[in-house]
Amino acid sequence: MLTSDEVEAFVDDGFVVRRGAVPREIIDACRPAIDAGMSASGVDLDDEATWDGPIVRFECPNETSFGEAAAQPGLWEVYDQLIGTGRWNRHRVMTGTVIARFPHADAPFDTGWHIDGSFDIDDDWWVNVRSRQRGLLCFFLLTDVGPDDSPTEVKVGSHLDVPAMLDPYGDTGTSYQTIAHSLPRSTLERPSVFATGRAGDVMVCHPFLVHRVTWPSALTRPRLVAQVAVKMQGAFPLDTSAASPVERAILRALEAVRGGASAHST
Repeated sequence: MLTSDEVEAFVDDGFVVRRGAVPREIIDACRPAIDAGMSASGVDLDDEATWDGPIVRFECPNETSFGEAAAQPGLWEVYDQLIGTGRWNRHRVMTGTVIARFPHADAPFDTGWHIDGSFDIDDDWWVNVRSRQRGLLCFFLLTDVGPDDSPTEVKVGSHLDVPAMLDPYGDTGTSYQTIAHSLPRSTLERPSVFATGRAGDVMVCHPFLVHRVTWPSALTRPRLVAQVAVKMQGAFPLDTSAASPVERAILRALEAVRGGASAHST
């Protein structure tokens, strides 16, 4: 469970890190399913000769070990605190993508600053100011990730810049790419932190936190992270009378740009 100071830091900074959130034995138990996902792309994590690209991505396997990793009670308590009890899908499944980075001269495609989309419109990922269908974004470290291992870079407090960009699109929302291409210089000048740590650590992020993969890197071995969406039914109501920490950050940002208005009108 998060302390009150950690909750306030999440509202201010847009993330909180839970060290050792997933026991190492569960992470180790995920390896056979990871190997199967890699094999489908012709890659063997133990055979350098097969590392012929900078990245391999596949959906998180729907199997027991990944389900156990996703359903750690300590993480579920954090989700309840940040999203609100009963608002998110308490399923024993990891919804997201396993991302493997490899030592390679070519850059991966996701080195640009962006936020993640949360719902599908005509095979494109969209997002709206109420964060429809996404409560949180989480980075599950499936291997140790150091500063030279092409870690994910996040801009501290950048989640407070995004609501003003989404607000004009209302509940309809827009493509995440629209936001990525319109991020102001002031957002990119914010301080950075990196998703580094030991296998089993989890960085829990506000859904609007701006991030990218770092490149170039000094990787000498594959590193693996699961990029996970904590899914919701519907969207945040942005009700000031019962706002969760995720909503409080959105409402703070909207109040700043609306000069006192504090709730989104449909």
